Amino acid sequence: MIYFTSDLHLGHNNILKFTGRPYDSMEEMNRELIRNINFRVTKNDWLYILGDVSHHILPEQTNQLLARINGRKVLVRGNHDKEYDPALFEEICDYKKLFAYGKTFILSHYPFLSWDRMAAGSLMLHGHIHSTGEYNEENRADGLLRYDVGVDANGLRPVSAYEVLEFFGLR
Repeated sequence: MIYFTSDLHLGHNNILKFTGRPYDSMEEMNRELIRNINFRVTKNDWLYILGDVSHHILPEQTNQLLARINGRKVLVRGNHDKEYDPALFEEICDYKKLFAYGKTFILSHYPFLSWDRMAAGSLMLHGHIHSTGEYNEENRADGLLRYDVGVDANGLRPVSAYEVLEFFGLR
């Protein structure tokens, strides 16, 4: 199975206020976000993290948290990502084109207005904007195959490729 997530912001106290996440502390947020991922993602599943794994903590601290996360991880770097331990990832990149389930997924931390194979039905998955689910609904209503995979738009959990395809009626 393939899963996507973004904008965990592990270690970032202010993200609680900025996004209204329902946690009393950064430690609780870290623990619960990792629990939410591990509830869905097995050690053999693919987990594409589209940036901003952590913020305001040392890379070593992030590595310790990442080591607790299930899945074969791929990092598509975001604006807050540091040099993490490459052994924790299958790949680290700035942009990724993924072919899965008969579709092309364009992966970036940042949302694009136009993307590769857009006219041929490719999907643009991103994070960065900390949207609510309303953003994804608006894109669907406008006929745009663009989806925010960030935790704030997806019930504080990763979203599967199947769920994204179903959301757009492509499965």
